[in-house]
Amino acid sequence: MKIRWPGMRYTKSALLLFGLGLVLGFVVVVVGGYPRLGRLASALMAVGLVLLPLGLLADGRGMKVVAWVAARLSRRKRTKPRATSRPAAARRKPSAKPPGKPPGKPPAKPPAKPGGQAARRKRR
Repeated sequence: MKIRWPGMRYTKSALLLFGLGLVLGFVVVVVGGYPRLGRLASALMAVGLVLLPLGLLADGRGMKVVAWVAARLSRRKRTKPRATSRPAAARRKPSAKPPGKPPGKPPAKPPAKPGGQAARRKRR
């Protein structure tokens, strides 16, 4: 009887390679005295870790991750909001006339110049 696990075959291969290196490294630690076997275990784990992202991409499931990372990196950096100019000062309503003067009278004339002559207006 053959057990079938559909999909993710490259990812499974990379994980199995890493697991084999892990088991081999455990054996080296427990038994001890085999430095070459330790290097082999270390190399198997390293190769398994390097092949894992490649296996994810090859299986197609990693494309979602790649799209997510690309979307995160391609977003525009947030810019500081521009300083908005202040609105023009609103025109004030004319102030009420001083209470001492009765309404309807024209304003007082400015005082005459000290020479006795009235100020002349320029013609255009």
